[in-house]
Amino acid sequence: MSYLAPSEFVTKMVDAGESKIFMSTRDTIIRAYMAGAILTLAAWFAVTINVNTGQPLVGALLFPVGFVMLYLLGFDLLTGVFVLSPLALIDKRPGVTIGGVLRNWGLVFIGNFAGAFTVAFMMAFVTTFGFSQPPDKVGTAIGIIGESRTLGYAAHGAAGMATLFMRGMLCNWMVSTGVVGAMISTSVPGKVIAMWMPILVFFYMVFEHSVVNMFLFPSGLLLGAKFSILDYLIWNEIPTVLGNLVGGLAFTGMTLYATHVMTLPKRQVDKAAKPRVAA
Repeated sequence: MSYLAPSEFVTKMVDAGESKIFMSTRDTIIRAYMAGAILTLAAWFAVTINVNTGQPLVGALLFPVGFVMLYLLGFDLLTGVFVLSPLALIDKRPGVTIGGVLRNWGLVFIGNFAGAFTVAFMMAFVTTFGFSQPPDKVGTAIGIIGESRTLGYAAHGAAGMATLFMRGMLCNWMVSTGVVGAMISTSVPGKVIAMWMPILVFFYMVFEHSVVNMFLFPSGLLLGAKFSILDYLIWNEIPTVLGNLVGGLAFTGMTLYATHVMTLPKRQVDKAAKPRVAA
């Protein structure tokens, strides 16, 4: 597998964050567009599998193919840059500023949304034969997802909002672990295995991913689902984005950085002390 030690791949994480901050606007948006399109095409693929087989585990097992493809091709998801870009700021890399981090996040958000919406339109077009008839069973299922994961949360009020935010945190804990997984190995099979496992967990557990939702909910709206754009923004996308940010940075980025870069001095052992002997 050509495994890298944490001290090695965490440094690669910081380097990657610095590189993304200084990337040109054109390259950032193109890479984000393609990431959003590939990931959401995989989401469409997984929902199709779930509908046709009735086995959500099968869809979850195969969904990571999209994540693997986009990261092997060097494309960027918002969930990934939420973790990597701030590490370059925390590490005080020359020229890295808060403005640079926010610029990177904003451009990746725009690119991801554009890519996801492109696939959403294509899916709606295909499942309705050019909007000439009601959606097929896959399109209908996607519309139901949009309703249940907006109005469903809204029905629970503050508890629903807190649940949504926490699902967003849990999602990017796993997804950002997949991002790190791509850096753990120097071989393609090793990268694929390390990425596949946490993405499988996130998708099967139905955690909230901001980029996947950029596909699911606009798709539902295009297909006539009974929720509004405001419902989508307030009762899903905005809390999910915030949850993804907090979960990925807190549970993945900062924990790895704190213990493998900002390490404390190792405990000194008193060599003069006699070892204890069991009675």
